[in-house]
Amino acid sequence: MSGRDRISGLPESLLTHILSHLPTKQSVQTSVLSKRWENVYLSVPGLDLDCSVLPNYDADEVLLSFLTFIDKLLEFSPELSLFKVKIKCRNTMIDGFTDRIGTMIDRGTQHLDVVSSTDYYEDTLSDLLPVVDFMPMNLLTSKTLVYLKLSSSGLMDPGFVSMPCLRFLHLEEVKWLVHLEKLVSGCPVLEELTLVRDLDDEYSRRHEEFTAMRVRSRSLKKFRVPLKHRWDCSSEVRCTLEIDAPGLEHMSLGEDQFDSVVVKKLSCLLEVELDIKFVVNFGEFFDPSDASKRTEIRGFLNGISSVRHMIISAKTVKALDLYSKEGMIPKFNNLSRLEAVFHGKLLQFMPALLECCPNLKHLVLKVLHSEEMEEGLELTDVPRCVSSTLECVEIQEQLELEEGKMKATSYFLGNSAILKKLILSPTAYDPRYVVESEIVDKVNKLTKRSTGCEIIIRAMEEVVII
Repeated sequence: MSGRDRISGLPESLLTHILSHLPTKQSVQTSVLSKRWENVYLSVPGLDLDCSVLPNYDADEVLLSFLTFIDKLLEFSPELSLFKVKIKCRNTMIDGFTDRIGTMIDRGTQHLDVVSSTDYYEDTLSDLLPVVDFMPMNLLTSKTLVYLKLSSSGLMDPGFVSMPCLRFLHLEEVKWLVHLEKLVSGCPVLEELTLVRDLDDEYSRRHEEFTAMRVRSRSLKKFRVPLKHRWDCSSEVRCTLEIDAPGLEHMSLGEDQFDSVVVKKLSCLLEVELDIKFVVNFGEFFDPSDASKRTEIRGFLNGISSVRHMIISAKTVKALDLYSKEGMIPKFNNLSRLEAVFHGKLLQFMPALLECCPNLKHLVLKVLHSEEMEEGLELTDVPRCVSSTLECVEIQEQLELEEGKMKATSYFLGNSAILKKLILSPTAYDPRYVVESEIVDKVNKLTKRSTGCEIIIRAMEEVVII
């Protein structure tokens, strides 16, 4: 029994299911195992190819072989549906490739993930223009697609958009010749949308009507603008993002890819994560005296004011601080959990921010560069949530037990009437410089307004509860 090939004895349906979890290149390699395996890979209901690693020598011959392989796969079982198709062609233009994509869509593809070429050519004016793989016209009328992810691809307007089964849509640096609003409106059951703007989109530069992206959907539950361009994020093309999704529950804006963000009232919002400063260019913050910018930010904050859980980065905290100097931050009456990152110099703004969260119960506070805190820092204002609703505060800060570094800890212990837990997380103390007994002694000396409050120190080898 030990020398018997038991795998080859499995039904072909099970073998093809197993191979469907492998990249196509590895799946094809099984054809040399035996006569039994010679054509099994041709019945796999999926395709996973990375054309960006094709060898450079004899490029035309290699690309022709690639298309020939796809044709062979499509012709071997004309009735076979390629349910999952994943193809990466970055930096590799393949004539006829999108025609094959169109055939796969007609064959009932449910999951499509395409990374298109990002090549450029020089026009007569010595400008570099992108060479775009425009997706086939039948893509936006697919009756079977459930998941669609496009990166660096082009989308044309087919005149009519209808994707009745599409639930997940990921669009990254797409070249638009169809309005996003039209695309999304043709997806009646869309639940998740991820959008990464092409900051150097020559098509938007030449077609001004594509400098506004509108997301209008009654079915959408989750919307993300993930971190993509990092610190060097900038753009010469101004673009506005408009969100009208009354059923939206989760929203994450992880980067400033849009010059302005407009939202309708998002009354179902459960969680929002913000890492934006409302200005695209790196290092720049808006001018608080700019009335139009203040109006834009006020409208955005009002639109998300019903959120229950909010996560904000240090740069968003700074933007809110700038806004508060000229305008009033709206109340977040439903907010029960807030996670916020403060630079030490901005801790003075913390009470004003908490004043806008009258029913807050759980606060996670991370303090960066606490050594930069001003000597005269005094946290004297006590907003309603601190005195009457806060039940749990977690402080993440690199502390060395100096008086100024204990301000946040003593502030909440001394003013929170119903506080149940105050947690000093693993970053709160540096064990190289602080003796365990010193931590306990220092915290024990702090005044506690809530006599039943537990102080949990997680920085030590064993969790200590005081």
